[in-house]
Amino acid sequence: MNTENLIKELSFKAIRSGGAGGQHVNKVSSKIELTFDLENSSELTDEQKQLLLNKIANRLTKENVLILFCDESRSQHKNKEIAIKRFLEVIKNGLKKVKPRKATKPSKSAIRKRLKSKKKLSQKKTNRQKPDLEL
Repeated sequence: MNTENLIKELSFKAIRSGGAGGQHVNKVSSKIELTFDLENSSELTDEQKQLLLNKIANRLTKENVLILFCDESRSQHKNKEIAIKRFLEVIKNGLKKVKPRKATKPSKSAIRKRLKSKKKLSQKKTNRQKPDLEL
């Protein structure tokens, strides 16, 4: 996967950011909306697309479009950079294959050690009881 070609497939839209900012806030569109069409991506293979569809399904729209917003900075360019970093992080995490867990058994010495400690604790608790004087 070539990240440069993947970034070329992104589309950006500048929107007016909400929140405090004084007189300047209503004039400047510093918030960035990043959209990525997963289905029509030529950079990703069909296998990668399917993996992403399964992994990041909750972040996709019905048309399988990923939308990310960024309004952390007052600068449009900085917001664009942050949005691209987030996008690449989402894609990389979505493409990671989970290593299957191998079932293992505890070793014989570990089992022996556990049973010994249980026996010791049991003995300690029985020694705390009041003695049974009926004979």
